[in-house]
Amino acid sequence: MKFIHTADIHWGMVPDSDRPWGKKREQAIRLTFQAIVEEAREIRADLLLISGDLFHRQPLARDLKEVNYLFSTIPGTRVVIIAGNHDRVRRSSALLSFNWCSNVTYLMDEDLSSVYFEDLNTEIYGFSYHTPEILEDKTAQFVIPNNRRHKILMLHGGDAKHLPFDKAAVAAMPFSYIALGHIHKPAVLIENRMAYPGSPEPLDLTETGAHGYYVGEIDDISGHVTSLEFKAISQAQYVPLVVSVTPATTNLELSQLIADEIRKRGAANIYRFRIRGMRDPDIHFDLDFLAGQWNIVEILDESEPQYDFHALFAEHPSDMIGFYIHALLKDEMSPVEKKALHYGIHALLMTKDERS
Repeated sequence: MKFIHTADIHWGMVPDSDRPWGKKREQAIRLTFQAIVEEAREIRADLLLISGDLFHRQPLARDLKEVNYLFSTIPGTRVVIIAGNHDRVRRSSALLSFNWCSNVTYLMDEDLSSVYFEDLNTEIYGFSYHTPEILEDKTAQFVIPNNRRHKILMLHGGDAKHLPFDKAAVAAMPFSYIALGHIHKPAVLIENRMAYPGSPEPLDLTETGAHGYYVGEIDDISGHVTSLEFKAISQAQYVPLVVSVTPATTNLELSQLIADEIRKRGAANIYRFRIRGMRDPDIHFDLDFLAGQWNIVEILDESEPQYDFHALFAEHPSDMIGFYIHALLKDEMSPVEKKALHYGIHALLMTKDERS
């Protein structure tokens, strides 16, 4: 029996909404989810498990219709969904009156419920959020019957405010596989037993690395997961990079360095740069110009001006510049102390230049 495990699609979200590429990121979320559905058809998956936050917020009827159409294209795959904290079930939710196509089961109860597929001899358990947070470990109350059915558990959570649970206690329950959601980075907690697929598309600059979903296979006789493969699928990644500069580095050279790094890794990705090293005190890097050329979500200038403090002190032994250097300069300095020294000296030198 083949299954696909995904979660945290966040359909309807616009990552980096204040950036020129924000609309493309919204479209990428939808297109990537469509690709997962198409993969289910291609590999003839028996199950598509969506462990919460299919939607970024309370879905409107039009959102449900769009997603339901995608599910109608894979009639041979059973789709099982639970609601997470973002798309939790509310009293006025369109979910409550929506008619899903025949291959879709939405486990909407806030207490544990299940659906049994006789031809697969598989029962899938799960429950949905009806509140923004679940502070208690609801898994401690589970009573799972001991029978010969293969069993899969779907859970959304794992932090202090969203269903904290005891991994070992859940692992001791008679489930072939525990399909988790809520954490946006992929992680296997127990090999071939318990995993977070992460969000198929990264949703902010902290979500670095590969993003995708899992494809697994359960042995029809033993009920054990025999394979669990992560499939990277995201159209873009958030890539953190460090660019080193020297006192000879100019704005144009820095722009070229950044362009070279981006070309190596792909212009479709989204970048966060840190500029480090020593720079010419007369050079001020034009960060707005650099960020405007590519998909750069953030540039942090952590470079330091290369002042010769001993030479400066020798030039200004009895004025404010010399007094300032004497007061702050020492062998071991914290980053804050270094900034105070550099910024202060720069301001004092600028003031001197203006008066001369």
